[in-house]
Amino acid sequence: MDVWYVSYGSNISKKRFACYIEGGIPEGSAKSERGCKNITLPKKTKKAILPYPLYFMKEDSKWGKGGVAFIGHEPDKDTKTYARKYLITDEQFEEVVEQENNIDALHIDVQEIMEKGYVDLEEGWYGRVIYLGNEDGAPMFTFTSPDVMGIHKYTIPSQSYLSMISRGLKEIGLTEEEIVEYFLTKPGIEGVFTEDSLLGYIFG
Repeated sequence: MDVWYVSYGSNISKKRFACYIEGGIPEGSAKSERGCKNITLPKKTKKAILPYPLYFMKEDSKWGKGGVAFIGHEPDKDTKTYARKYLITDEQFEEVVEQENNIDALHIDVQEIMEKGYVDLEEGWYGRVIYLGNEDGAPMFTFTSPDVMGIHKYTIPSQSYLSMISRGLKEIGLTEEEIVEYFLTKPGIEGVFTEDSLLGYIFG
């Protein structure tokens, strides 16, 4: 069965996401990803926009010191979070979720997620898998923290991590100025940077 995996974080970058399929160390990351058993690359990829608020939290990750991206649980019609979706198999999606959560083995029932709207896994930073509807006959899924937005403090993302997301945003058509404007209002970044300082932080 084919599904759309929808990413709003570093996996917007096509090359970075390929490491979850083929294995390898993404540029800027300290961790080698194991990849999937089936290393066939996505059949399709498309730009997407999610009506869920983007924010940054946690302290340390494979990207070094700093927060990583999550989305809130409740949709908001006035919110636009840029994303990219990849058409992969449900088995590959399961293995992507495993790698994202540093879990060796996991069983994900996509039918259950479609029926309930989301499921919470037992562990992992990205332990809530959310159903986003269907497109071209395939269901769309993303994942985020099981915890409600705002109960943990927001944290500034590392330069390497934000640069990788920005690389992906460029790939789906945003300019550097649009990327800076997009990030300036996100919790974890808001109030910390000016336009100029954020431009330098991301693009050097």
